[in-house]
Amino acid sequence: MNAPTLELAARASTVRLTDLRKRYRVGDDWAEALKGVSLTAAAGEMVALTGPSGSGKSTLLNLAGLIDTQDAGTREIAGRPVDGLDDAALTSLRREQVGFIFQGFNLVPVMNVADNVEYPLLLLGRAPAERRRKVAEILERTGLTGLAGRLPDALSGGQRQRVAIARALVKSPSLVIADEPTANLDSHTAQQIVDLLRELSHERGAAVVVATHDERMSAHCDRVLRLADGELVDAHGAPTGPAEEKQAKSELIAPHPLTPAPGRGRPTGSLSSTVTRDSATGTSSVKGERQ
Repeated sequence: MNAPTLELAARASTVRLTDLRKRYRVGDDWAEALKGVSLTAAAGEMVALTGPSGSGKSTLLNLAGLIDTQDAGTREIAGRPVDGLDDAALTSLRREQVGFIFQGFNLVPVMNVADNVEYPLLLLGRAPAERRRKVAEILERTGLTGLAGRLPDALSGGQRQRVAIARALVKSPSLVIADEPTANLDSHTAQQIVDLLRELSHERGAAVVVATHDERMSAHCDRVLRLADGELVDAHGAPTGPAEEKQAKSELIAPHPLTPAPGRGRPTGSLSSTVTRDSATGTSSVKGERQ
């Protein structure tokens, strides 16, 4: 039985993961990290993966980013099946089509901002003139032109994450993998980072799949998928099944400003809407609640 594939039907998918299964050896036993998870993301779409630690978010990101291989299921990136490719071909495809944004930024400390952003283009063998042009463009777009010569240690957390976003998008990838990109940022900076990531992903046609515990982040994504114990689950924590597959359910979360509640540090007065579509009848129902 395949897990449901959730997507926005109006757009072609950039990444398509189908019925992925993955287990790891733990002592004498096996631990199932993913139990048949399917996911698609379209160009310009941001999809959030939420769930507790150990739910399978990192495993799914690693598979989507071509860092690891699954035990069963299939993967496509930019319309290209990737399973069966050898290590060299996977590395080449990852360098060309996938950008990464990390919670800890992962900038090279001895390289300045411009050099950090240029590095993916060097790995791709781009000509010097093309590298200079693309770096200048993305630095201007991310507001980093005046910081091009600074080392990472001389930057704030928000500035470092801007560099990480610029580095991920400078090569115009099909897919961006983001792991807790706002976890170490204050609310104001997080808002700026989310807005910047959305704008640039739409402009450049990149799908973004982001793992997050941060409600501020997930509230600004086009869809939010919940994982628990290696399975996609609904809002009540129940595993999705054949009925949900037939109905092709998607959760659309209405954006809201990141305004902390007094003394609580989280948004107030936001409206969360869940839209359920029935593909058999073409009807939709909307349920919203004030949080």
